[in-house]
Amino acid sequence: MKEWYELLFENYAHKYDQERYVHGTSGECDSIEQEINRDKSIKILDIGCGTGRHAIEMAKRGYQVTGIDLSESQLKRAREKAKEQGVEVDFQRHDARNLPFKGDFDLAIMLCEGGFSLMETDEMNFEILKSATKSLKNNGKFIFTTLNGLFPLLHSVKEFYESAGKGGGSVCKSISFDLMTFRDHNRVEFEDDAGNKKVLECNERCYVPSEITWLLHSLGYKKIEIFGAKLGAYSRKDKLSPEDFEMLVIAEK
Repeated sequence: MKEWYELLFENYAHKYDQERYVHGTSGECDSIEQEINRDKSIKILDIGCGTGRHAIEMAKRGYQVTGIDLSESQLKRAREKAKEQGVEVDFQRHDARNLPFKGDFDLAIMLCEGGFSLMETDEMNFEILKSATKSLKNNGKFIFTTLNGLFPLLHSVKEFYESAGKGGGSVCKSISFDLMTFRDHNRVEFEDDAGNKKVLECNERCYVPSEITWLLHSLGYKKIEIFGAKLGAYSRKDKLSPEDFEMLVIAEK
Protein backbone atom coordinates (compact mmCIF):
# COMPACT_ATOMS: atom_id res chain seq x y z
CA MET A 1 0.00 0.00 0.00
CA LYS A 2 1.37 3.40 -0.98
CA GLU A 3 2.00 6.07 1.65
CA TRP A 4 0.36 9.49 1.49
CA TYR A 5 3.47 11.22 0.15
CA GLU A 6 3.64 8.72 -2.72
CA LEU A 7 -0.03 9.20 -3.57
CA LEU A 8 0.25 13.00 -3.35
CA PHE A 9 2.92 13.21 -6.03
CA GLU A 10 1.59 10.54 -8.42
CA ASN A 11 0.13 13.10 -10.81
CA TYR A 12 0.69 16.50 -9.25
CA ALA A 13 3.72 17.97 -11.03
CA HIS A 14 2.12 20.87 -12.90
CA LYS A 15 -0.16 21.82 -10.00
CA TYR A 16 2.79 21.54 -7.60
CA ASP A 17 4.69 24.15 -9.59
CA GLN A 18 1.80 26.59 -8.99
CA GLU A 19 1.88 26.29 -5.19
CA ARG A 20 2.92 29.44 -3.31
CA TYR A 21 5.68 27.76 -1.34
CA VAL A 22 7.73 26.86 -4.45
CA HIS A 23 8.23 30.41 -5.64
CA GLY A 24 11.34 31.30 -3.65
CA THR A 25 13.76 29.24 -5.72
CA SER A 26 16.09 31.99 -6.98
CA GLY A 27 16.67 33.52 -3.55
CA GLU A 28 17.19 30.11 -1.97
CA CYS A 29 19.79 29.25 -4.61
CA ASP A 30 21.53 32.57 -3.93
CA SER A 31 21.97 31.41 -0.33
CA ILE A 32 23.25 27.99 -1.42
CA GLU A 33 25.82 29.64 -3.69
CA GLN A 34 27.08 31.74 -0.80
CA GLU A 35 27.57 28.60 1.29
CA ILE A 36 29.81 27.02 -1.38
CA ASN A 37 31.60 30.25 -2.32
CA ARG A 38 30.30 29.93 -5.88
CA ASP A 39 32.77 27.14 -6.55
CA LYS A 40 31.59 25.69 -9.87
CA SER A 41 33.68 22.53 -9.41
CA ILE A 42 31.36 21.38 -6.63
CA LYS A 43 29.09 18.39 -7.30
CA ILE A 44 25.60 18.80 -5.85
CA LEU A 45 23.01 16.20 -4.86
CA ASP A 46 19.41 17.46 -4.61
CA ILE A 47 17.44 15.01 -2.46
CA GLY A 48 13.68 15.05 -2.96
CA CYS A 49 14.16 17.32 -5.96
CA GLY A 50 10.50 17.21 -7.01
CA THR A 51 10.03 18.96 -10.34
CA GLY A 52 13.64 20.08 -10.21
CA ARG A 53 13.33 23.72 -9.29
CA HIS A 54 16.54 24.00 -7.23
CA ALA A 55 18.46 21.48 -9.35
CA ILE A 56 17.63 23.28 -12.59
CA GLU A 57 18.37 26.72 -11.18
CA MET A 58 21.77 25.59 -9.89
CA ALA A 59 22.52 23.92 -13.24
CA LYS A 60 21.65 27.19 -15.00
CA ARG A 61 24.26 28.84 -12.79
CA GLY A 62 26.91 26.39 -13.95
CA TYR A 63 26.89 23.64 -11.35
CA GLN A 64 26.89 19.87 -11.87
CA VAL A 65 23.71 18.59 -10.21
CA THR A 66 22.11 15.20 -9.63
CA GLY A 67 18.46 15.28 -8.58
CA ILE A 68 16.75 12.31 -6.95
CA ASP A 69 13.10 11.77 -6.12
CA LEU A 70 10.74 8.90 -5.38
CA SER A 71 8.05 10.17 -7.76
CA GLU A 72 8.46 9.31 -11.44
CA SER A 73 5.75 11.86 -12.25
CA GLN A 74 7.73 14.66 -10.59
CA LEU A 75 10.94 13.52 -12.30
CA LYS A 76 9.25 13.43 -15.70
CA ARG A 77 8.25 17.07 -15.28
CA ALA A 78 11.74 17.93 -14.01
CA ARG A 79 13.32 16.46 -17.13
CA GLU A 80 10.86 18.37 -19.33
CA LYS A 81 11.66 21.65 -17.57
CA ALA A 82 15.42 21.08 -17.81
CA LYS A 83 15.10 20.45 -21.55
CA GLU A 84 12.89 23.51 -21.99
CA GLN A 85 15.45 25.67 -20.19
CA GLY A 86 18.43 24.18 -22.00
CA VAL A 87 20.31 22.71 -19.05
CA GLU A 88 21.55 19.24 -18.17
CA VAL A 89 20.64 17.70 -14.83
CA ASP A 90 21.06 14.02 -13.99
CA PHE A 91 17.60 13.15 -12.64
CA GLN A 92 17.33 9.69 -11.08
CA ARG A 93 14.56 7.83 -9.28
CA HIS A 94 15.65 6.64 -5.84
CA ASP A 95 14.28 6.24 -2.35
CA ALA A 96 16.09 8.80 -0.17
CA ARG A 97 16.44 6.18 2.57
CA ASN A 98 18.62 4.03 0.34
CA LEU A 99 20.70 6.11 -2.05
CA PRO A 100 23.29 4.32 -4.23
CA PHE A 101 26.00 6.96 -3.77
CA LYS A 102 29.10 6.79 -1.61
CA GLY A 103 31.30 9.83 -1.17
CA ASP A 104 30.33 11.23 -4.57
CA PHE A 105 29.15 14.74 -3.70
CA ASP A 106 30.55 17.90 -2.16
CA LEU A 107 27.12 19.23 -1.22
CA ALA A 108 23.75 17.66 -0.53
CA ILE A 109 20.63 19.82 -0.38
CA MET A 110 17.19 18.71 0.79
CA LEU A 111 14.78 21.64 0.76
CA CYS A 112 11.08 22.18 1.34
CA GLU A 113 10.74 18.84 3.19
CA GLY A 114 12.41 16.91 0.41
CA GLY A 115 11.66 13.53 1.97
CA PHE A 116 12.96 14.12 5.49
CA SER A 117 10.16 14.57 8.06
CA LEU A 118 7.58 12.93 5.75
CA MET A 119 8.37 9.35 6.72
CA GLU A 120 6.11 7.22 8.92
CA THR A 121 8.66 6.70 11.71
CA ASP A 122 11.60 8.53 13.26
CA GLU A 123 13.81 5.62 12.24
CA MET A 124 12.88 6.08 8.56
CA ASN A 125 13.59 9.80 8.76
CA PHE A 126 16.98 9.03 10.27
CA GLU A 127 17.72 6.64 7.40
CA ILE A 128 17.38 9.60 5.04
CA LEU A 129 19.97 11.58 7.02
CA LYS A 130 22.28 8.55 7.04
CA SER A 131 21.89 7.98 3.31
CA ALA A 132 22.53 11.65 2.50
CA THR A 133 25.62 11.62 4.71
CA LYS A 134 26.99 8.50 3.01
CA SER A 135 26.61 10.25 -0.34
CA LEU A 136 28.93 13.08 0.72
CA LYS A 137 32.69 13.34 0.50
CA ASN A 138 34.67 13.46 3.75
CA ASN A 139 34.58 17.27 3.86
CA GLY A 140 31.08 17.55 2.44
CA LYS A 141 28.33 19.97 3.44
CA PHE A 142 24.65 19.18 4.01
CA ILE A 143 22.00 21.91 3.77
CA PHE A 144 18.37 21.09 4.47
CA THR A 145 15.14 22.48 5.85
CA THR A 146 12.70 20.80 8.17
CA LEU A 147 9.63 21.68 10.23
CA ASN A 148 10.44 23.63 13.37
CA GLY A 149 9.01 21.88 16.42
CA LEU A 150 9.15 25.13 18.41
CA PHE A 151 6.48 26.73 16.21
CA PRO A 152 3.43 24.60 17.18
CA LEU A 153 4.25 24.96 20.88
CA LEU A 154 3.32 28.64 20.72
CA HIS A 155 1.20 28.96 17.58
CA SER A 156 -1.84 27.42 15.96
CA VAL A 157 -0.70 25.21 13.09
CA LYS A 158 -4.29 25.31 11.83
CA GLU A 159 -4.20 29.11 11.49
CA PHE A 160 -0.81 28.95 9.77
CA TYR A 161 -2.01 26.46 7.15
CA GLU A 162 -5.19 28.43 6.54
CA SER A 163 -3.15 31.58 5.95
CA ALA A 164 -0.43 29.88 3.88
CA GLY A 165 -2.98 28.03 1.76
CA LYS A 166 -4.55 31.15 0.31
CA GLY A 167 -3.77 31.25 -3.37
CA GLY A 168 -2.45 27.68 -3.49
CA GLY A 169 -4.00 24.61 -5.01
CA SER A 170 -3.98 22.30 -1.97
CA VAL A 171 -5.93 22.88 1.23
CA CYS A 172 -5.13 21.44 4.67
CA LYS A 173 -8.02 20.53 6.97
CA SER A 174 -8.60 18.60 10.22
CA ILE A 175 -5.25 19.81 11.51
CA SER A 176 -3.88 18.64 14.85
CA PHE A 177 -0.49 18.51 16.54
CA ASP A 178 0.50 15.58 18.78
CA LEU A 179 2.73 16.72 21.64
CA MET A 180 3.81 13.16 22.43
CA THR A 181 5.17 12.44 18.94
CA PHE A 182 5.71 15.98 17.61
CA ARG A 183 3.73 15.02 14.53
CA ASP A 184 1.49 17.36 12.59
CA HIS A 185 -1.58 15.45 11.36
CA ASN A 186 -3.78 16.93 8.66
CA ARG A 187 -6.09 16.12 5.77
CA VAL A 188 -4.99 17.51 2.41
CA GLU A 189 -7.58 18.20 -0.26
CA PHE A 190 -6.29 18.92 -3.74
CA GLU A 191 -6.89 18.47 -7.44
CA ASP A 192 -4.30 16.56 -9.46
CA ASP A 193 -3.04 17.41 -12.96
CA ALA A 194 -5.89 15.42 -14.54
CA GLY A 195 -8.51 17.37 -12.60
CA ASN A 196 -9.26 14.53 -10.15
CA LYS A 197 -10.15 15.70 -6.64
CA LYS A 198 -8.25 13.80 -3.96
CA VAL A 199 -8.16 13.68 -0.17
CA LEU A 200 -5.18 12.32 1.77
CA GLU A 201 -4.52 11.81 5.47
CA CYS A 202 -1.02 13.15 6.06
CA ASN A 203 1.40 13.51 8.92
CA GLU A 204 4.80 15.10 9.20
CA ARG A 205 7.38 15.05 11.95
CA CYS A 206 8.43 18.36 13.49
CA TYR A 207 11.89 18.54 15.08
CA VAL A 208 13.38 20.75 17.76
CA PRO A 209 16.94 22.03 17.23
CA SER A 210 18.50 19.80 19.91
CA GLU A 211 17.14 16.68 18.17
CA ILE A 212 18.61 17.68 14.81
CA THR A 213 21.94 18.52 16.43
CA TRP A 214 22.09 15.15 18.20
CA LEU A 215 21.13 13.19 15.09
CA LEU A 216 23.77 14.92 12.97
CA HIS A 217 26.47 14.63 15.64
CA SER A 218 25.77 10.89 15.75
CA LEU A 219 26.47 10.80 11.99
CA GLY A 220 29.86 12.45 12.42
CA TYR A 221 29.18 16.07 11.49
CA LYS A 222 31.67 18.39 13.16
CA LYS A 223 29.87 21.69 12.66
CA ILE A 224 26.09 22.06 12.85
CA GLU A 225 24.29 25.39 12.60
CA ILE A 226 20.55 26.02 12.62
CA PHE A 227 18.74 29.16 11.48
CA GLY A 228 15.26 30.35 10.66
CA ALA A 229 14.14 29.48 7.12
CA LYS A 230 12.29 32.26 5.35
CA LEU A 231 10.76 31.43 1.97
CA GLY A 232 13.07 32.54 -0.82
CA ALA A 233 15.51 34.23 1.55
CA TYR A 234 17.60 31.78 3.56
CA SER A 235 20.08 33.71 5.68
CA ARG A 236 22.57 33.10 8.47
CA LYS A 237 21.32 36.38 9.93
CA ASP A 238 17.95 34.80 10.80
CA LYS A 239 18.31 33.44 14.30
CA LEU A 240 15.88 30.54 14.77
CA SER A 241 12.84 31.40 16.89
CA PRO A 242 9.39 29.93 17.60
CA GLU A 243 8.10 32.31 14.91
CA ASP A 244 9.78 30.22 12.18
CA PHE A 245 7.62 27.45 10.72
CA GLU A 246 10.74 25.87 9.20
CA MET A 247 14.37 25.73 10.21
CA LEU A 248 17.44 25.82 7.99
CA VAL A 249 20.19 23.35 8.90
CA ILE A 250 23.77 23.73 7.66
CA ALA A 251 26.07 20.87 8.63
CA GLU A 252 29.69 20.16 7.73
CA LYS A 253 31.57 16.91 8.09
